[in-house]
Amino acid sequence: MKKIIIAIDGHASCGKSTLAKDLAKKLEYRYIDTGAMYRAVTLFAIENNIIKNNDIDEKLLLKLLDKINIDFRYNEKLGKSDTFLNNKNVENKIRGMEVSDLVSPISTIGFVRKKLVALQQQMGDNKAIVMDGRDIGTVVFPEAELKIFLTASAKVRAKRRFDELTAKGETVNFEDILNNVQTRDKIDSGRKIAPLRQAEDAILIDNSNIGIKEQFEKVLKLVMS
Repeated sequence: MKKIIIAIDGHASCGKSTLAKDLAKKLEYRYIDTGAMYRAVTLFAIENNIIKNNDIDEKLLLKLLDKINIDFRYNEKLGKSDTFLNNKNVENKIRGMEVSDLVSPISTIGFVRKKLVALQQQMGDNKAIVMDGRDIGTVVFPEAELKIFLTASAKVRAKRRFDELTAKGETVNFEDILNNVQTRDKIDSGRKIAPLRQAEDAILIDNSNIGIKEQFEKVLKLVMS
């Protein structure tokens, strides 16, 4: 079968990564979590005092941008790739609420997007890749052979995120998570640079009321068609 690029875009916490990982495993493709890349930059900014009182020092971030190195390494024990920031495994750190609250503002910064989009495009040079994010089908790979746009209601997405965090032992408040999801939607869709939007040739899937398995089988059929 011909190797292709599969671009999966959609709202926060709607299962893009889960779908992308499952497809990549089934097809033996490379999976790239672009959201993790923006989260890694956000974590770097937090740890290097680039963000203070929710204000981002963009001049300092630009100055230190070349010191940010992000890569993905396969974790055989877990059967998935972990995110590494400057040779440190940050997979768990980047999934916490502190990073979640700040990742959307970081992702609106033009020079951050320019750096990460260039890296993402390099990763797709040989195709056979599944990539998920906010602007994969519109900006990163507008020529992708298959584009999927996932969505679900804000409350459904917040509940999924709540369950995910509590399963990890984190103490979280549902209303805080719902507010985070709604705020990220507003920022992602309203930003001037590469806003979240459905590409004209993307296939829309609302997974508010369908399970992971049903969604996977639906998209796999599209890949094989």
